[in-house]
Amino acid sequence: MSEAAPVIALEDLHHRYGDTVALERLAIAVAPGEIVALIGPDGAGKTTTLRIAAGVLTPASGLIRMNGRDVTGGDDTARRSIGYLAQRFALYGDLTIWENLRFFASIYGVRPADREDTGARLLAMTDLAPFRDRLAEHLSGGMRQKLALACALIHRPRLLILDEPTAGVDPVSRRDLWRVIYRMRQEGVAALVATAYMDEAERFDRVVLLNRGRVAAAGTPRELRENFPFAVLEVGPREPRVAALRALRDEALGIPGVVGAHLFGDRLHIAADSSGVASALMARLAERVDLTTPTIVDPTVEDVFLAAAS
Repeated sequence: MSEAAPVIALEDLHHRYGDTVALERLAIAVAPGEIVALIGPDGAGKTTTLRIAAGVLTPASGLIRMNGRDVTGGDDTARRSIGYLAQRFALYGDLTIWENLRFFASIYGVRPADREDTGARLLAMTDLAPFRDRLAEHLSGGMRQKLALACALIHRPRLLILDEPTAGVDPVSRRDLWRVIYRMRQEGVAALVATAYMDEAERFDRVVLLNRGRVAAAGTPRELRENFPFAVLEVGPREPRVAALRALRDEALGIPGVVGAHLFGDRLHIAADSSGVASALMARLAERVDLTTPTIVDPTVEDVFLAAAS
């Protein structure tokens, strides 16, 4: 992580919704040009964290610092340096792509002289330039999301806060969205991103695993994998069926030394508390003619997440 002051630092955040604890002692910092992921199950606190970071929700307690300055109580200058893409970004369907961009430019206070050049650059970057006169209500889901990202970038923020930006979009649009995010990173823009896609974890500089409002684990994808304290065994039924996989999982969970078992496509990942247990288990399962050859595999970030969330 850079020695420069974090673009944003969330310190000892606590928040509740009634009797429900949403965040507890949460601390996250994002350096200039760094892309940080928030990964966690529904209800883990991802959206609450992002809303607090964006300044649209005040935490019950804790500090929010931007560039070393306390902005916990709200700060218009700080908000202007943030581009926030919520899960349900409010585009205007009766406006064209270009009119939406121009509208958000005015909301963010972009000078009229800068709107044309910045807007044209973002349309080119998102491959939306050929469709600039198309109404937003006539866009595909992926195109709408790219327009939403362009609107969040129109004022040249220093920090992007993105709540599941690739959820529900097609693979090509997903690739395009990531290309834009990486392009902005090269220009020094940091990003704090919530995602439900485990396969996206490798794209991030750091990953923060949230569970029940707490940080369950954090680090680079490589650090999370290398520090995983369990051995992982991969095996599956020769005729992969969901019922067979679930039966195998339930059987594995009853074996001493097995600390977790989770479905990975048509295979099962079994986490054992030692390599010795994994080796003994592998020998035991190898005798089964109804199973594929069991192998010891390197843990994935998804293995780390599932272990942390269990």
